[in-house]
Amino acid sequence: QVQLVESGGGLVQPGGSLRLSCAASVSIFSMYAMDWYRQAPGKQRELVATSTRDGGSTDYADSVKGRFRISRDNLKNTVNLQMNGLKPEDTAVYYCHSKTFGGIDYWGQGTQVTVSS
Repeated sequence: QVQLVESGGGLVQPGGSLRLSCAASVSIFSMYAMDWYRQAPGKQRELVATSTRDGGSTDYADSVKGRFRISRDNLKNTVNLQMNGLKPEDTAVYYCHSKTFGGIDYWGQGTQVTVSS
């Protein structure tokens, strides 16, 4: 069983920054992908950023390109999401997600990000 624990959420003003972290209970190098999703009230969960096994390939939702950056530390088994230039529409619960090579999905409990003045 893989456990993912997010941290770093909170309240921030528009234009501000936050850094989310996800700590995994197993080696993330064994994961096919590590991602960040978010879900705003009344909306479907959406993929925000994804990182492949070696971190060499990343992809982002169009809405966050140029503002968010995903990074992973395979030695510390952590995946981070640096969020800059935050907007009110970024307000959501952010979830860490992993997928094994066998196609099994794991989710963290989520961390709330609120962007408001």
